[in-house]
Amino acid sequence: MDSTLYNRDILRLATSLVADHRIEIPDGTAEVRSPLCGSRIAADIVTDANGLISQLALRANACALGQASAAILMNNAVGLGVSEVAELRDGVASALKRAGDMPSCWPELALLAAACDFPSRHAAILLPYDAVLAAAERANEIT
Repeated sequence: MDSTLYNRDILRLATSLVADHRIEIPDGTAEVRSPLCGSRIAADIVTDANGLISQLALRANACALGQASAAILMNNAVGLGVSEVAELRDGVASALKRAGDMPSCWPELALLAAACDFPSRHAAILLPYDAVLAAAERANEIT
């Protein structure tokens, strides 16, 4: 195991996700899978009248980096708009490609920068964002 990728902080975040966390009546739900590594993230989302995330549940069947990324998003996304989640996803993707800085809004995101040199891990890190965006899209289809 590469200690630069799977350090104590990443593992602590990865294990902080609640297994089988669900929202009883979500506005939207989605599961996305990375064909590269097989990681899967499922998201349930509830948005308020202003389109802000008011409830979020994420379930991860992913590597520690994917789980850690999901935990970071889970711990910080309530109160954000879906467009803000999309911007964060793009910022993280750019940072992983060394095309920009890691977004600084959540200090824990800096922990994911160690994966820059491991492109095969990028999809797992971005998967939680993709799941939330897909769940929001499904919510919009229903309304």
